[in-house]
Amino acid sequence: MACKARADMGKLLPVISFFLGAALTAAFVFLGATLDVNRRISELASWGNGARPAAIRDEVKQFAELAELLQNASMENKTVIMTSINQAYAAPGSLLDLFLESFRLGEGTAPLLDHVLIVAVDPAALETCRSVHRHCYLLRPDGAADYSAEKFYMTKDYLDMMWARNRFQQTILELGFNFLFTDIDIVWFRNPMRHIAITSDIAIASDYFNGDQDSLRNHPNGGFLFVRSMSRTVEFYRQWRELRGQFPPGTNEQKILDKMQGKLSRRLGVRLQFLDTKHCGGFCQLSGDMGKVSTMHANCCTGLANKVQDLRSVLKDWKNYTAAPPEQRRLVRWTKPGKCIH
Repeated sequence: MACKARADMGKLLPVISFFLGAALTAAFVFLGATLDVNRRISELASWGNGARPAAIRDEVKQFAELAELLQNASMENKTVIMTSINQAYAAPGSLLDLFLESFRLGEGTAPLLDHVLIVAVDPAALETCRSVHRHCYLLRPDGAADYSAEKFYMTKDYLDMMWARNRFQQTILELGFNFLFTDIDIVWFRNPMRHIAITSDIAIASDYFNGDQDSLRNHPNGGFLFVRSMSRTVEFYRQWRELRGQFPPGTNEQKILDKMQGKLSRRLGVRLQFLDTKHCGGFCQLSGDMGKVSTMHANCCTGLANKVQDLRSVLKDWKNYTAAPPEQRRLVRWTKPGKCIH
């Protein structure tokens, strides 16, 4: 039986390699990014890991689907804006509606929706996404995990979801695409990419900005980050994920990055940039000048209902700002978050 299984897999491997190789070759020009295709195919098609042929075929199919979606959604410089949702976040009147509305209300942000890939972690969220947006992808969770309901901060399901997101981001880089990841509880009013230095490999938000964009004393917030696809950033992600085993169980990926960002960046030559909260801010540190703000994050906040209510107030404030005569706009201020707990 073992010999027959190995023989069957031997027949399957060339087929898998052909279709995956064809999809990748047709889809991508790598612009200097390093993609170890052979290693990725080996991961997918290795009979030694106990995977069944049907499971391998499904993963290869999913991989090719992602490649096509990235190609369709990407900008000319191979950059994709990416967010993730579950059924709770995608429900009518929830975070997905507020997120999309902000792009339509912002200054020059509506065209950016053509480059937004929404990653659903359950089938119901995917169905909702497809009813309101062009580029939607189902990230199938490992095992029998169900991510459709609200996941409370730092619970096991929440941590598993964050680490799955981290691995998915690495896959985007391996496929040769830059990404700007934005949490779904972030509203957009201007294009934040103009604040990302062309010399930065990774640009990331911080809840409280210390005034120096190069300072590793800033504490990163992984809910908003830009990463360029290159061999050193792929390796950065790989080593970041490996560090999980060196920390106590229950440590999230953001805490590990906070502790190890200096060591990782120096070892791999990765330049980190921390984004100023006056441009990419949130409830932790509200931007004082609405004429400069690009994004607003419902950080320092727990509970889906609280985030939704206070982000609605943010959108209302923005409407008041844009409706005011230019000479009076400087008088408009953000409403202090009422439901979110600091």
